[in-house]
Order: sequence, then C-alpha cells, then structure tokens
Amino acid sequence: MEKAELKQLQVLAAKIRYDVLDMLKHRTYGHLGGSLSIVELMAVLYGKQLHVDPKNPTMEDRDMVVLSKGHCGPAWYSALAEKGYFPKEALYTLNDGGTMLPSHPDRTKTPGVDMTTGSLGQGTSAAVGIALGQKMKGLDRYTYLIVGDGETNEGQCWEAFMYLAGHRVNNCITFIDLNKRQLDGYTKDILYPFDMAEKMKAFGFHVETVKGDDIEAIDNAINNAKAVKDQASCIILDTIKGQGVKYFEDMVSNHSVKFTSQEVNDAADKALAELRAFIEKEEAHV
Repeated sequence: MEKAELKQLQVLAAKIRYDVLDMLKHRTYGHLGGSLSIVELMAVLYGKQLHVDPKNPTMEDRDMVVLSKGHCGPAWYSALAEKGYFPKEALYTLNDGGTMLPSHPDRTKTPGVDMTTGSLGQGTSAAVGIALGQKMKGLDRYTYLIVGDGETNEGQCWEAFMYLAGHRVNNCITFIDLNKRQLDGYTKDILYPFDMAEKMKAFGFHVETVKGDDIEAIDNAINNAKAVKDQASCIILDTIKGQGVKYFEDMVSNHSVKFTSQEVNDAADKALAELRAFIEKEEAHV
C-alpha cells in the first residue's frame, strides 16, 4: 500500500471514530465499545475495497455488507455518511422516532444498508444467502460478513459457517471482531471460546489473523482472501473493545455507554479534540 493511500485511510478511520463518538455523545447513550473496534475495518472497506456507488446504493452489481453484530450500527452509519450515502447531519437523528438511522440497521430505512440485522447470529445465515445469490446472478462480487466474537455464542453462526466452508463459498469473506468482551463481561468468562482461528480452520476456512487497528494488514488480508478460490475465507480481527480511545478501552463495561457523568463526557471531549486535530493536520498536508 502506498504511503499516501495509507494516510488517506487513517484519516477516514479517524473521521469514522470521531463521528461514532460525536453521535453517541449527542444521543447520550449507545453501543460504543463494539462500534469502535470495527472502525479500521470500515475504513478499509468503504475507503478502498468495496465496489459500491453512494449515488446508486441499490445497484445490482455491488458488493454487499452484512453487519451481523447489528448493535454496532453507529460505526456503519458513520462510514456510510463519510462515503456520501446521506448527509452527516443525519447522524444526530440516531434512534429518534422516524429516523433513517435506527438503533440496529434496517435495510428499508438506511441507504447503503444491505441487510437488516440485530438479532445476533441471523446475519450469518443471511450473508450465506446473499453470497449465493450473487453467484446465481453471475456477479463477480463479494459479501462481507462482520460477526462479533460474543455473537458466536449463537449456534446459528456455526451452522452458517459450516455451510460456507463445506460448500466453499469463496465470495463471502467473514470477519470476526475478536474484541474479547460481550454484553455481560469477558468472553472467556461467559463461554470460553478457545482458539477462534483454529476453530475456523477446523471448519475448513482459509484463516488469517491480523491486528484490528492495522489498516494495511486488514487490506492485505482481504486481498489474500480474494485470491483463495477453493475455500471460504475468515479474517480474525484482534481488537480491543473501545479501540482507539484509551479511556473507553479501559472502561469496565463499555458495551453500551451512557454519557451522563462529567468524567465520561470529559473523556469523550478530549478524544474528539484529539481526533479533530489529527484530521485537520493530515488534511492540511494533502
């Protein structure tokens, strides 16, 4: 990856992270931890990898995204807004009555959302069907499935994974956001996951594990997955819940954050100022 392209994607990631923090602070609550842990992935997808057209979001010849961990919609909405699917001002309507940006993604409400998700596990099966539909239509396109590690407690995930691997569905790339936490605590304490990469390999996947904040590594892993023709592919993102903002990384319970205390709001304001300064500095050099 060229240095200029990497810098462009880093700025996009900073903008997405800024938007997530800003919109949730405005809303005074929301799913912050898991939204922040997929920011770099969203930057790579919407900044480089996806074949999409914000002016024609339903064009048939497009790549598809299925955010199975639907509670992390704020990260998706932020990426879509930065890509130009809708005005950024709409982000401040998150969860409002009649909004185009409901708590969990809804394909009938939000331009760029290809699949309604929120009931954990169901997005995995939907992604299988979407990918098969692309093949049946003769479309040389990909479905990008994003799954939370806590979400894999759902048996439906493993049924879908078994189908993807067993039928070698090579146009569906699965990302598992391994941020090690879920609603009730650490994944190792709720239901010990063992080695996620080894489990996916045992199912028959081509598997690569990368640091979830390493933009270049994520991009390379996607390119490697696309080169695999005889297997389904899975990319394990080794992330931190609340990624990119130390205060929220360290927060004991950062699954859904309430911006009601002075301490939390001060931490958010500090992070927003740092992100804004980084963005302004880098864009001034363009």
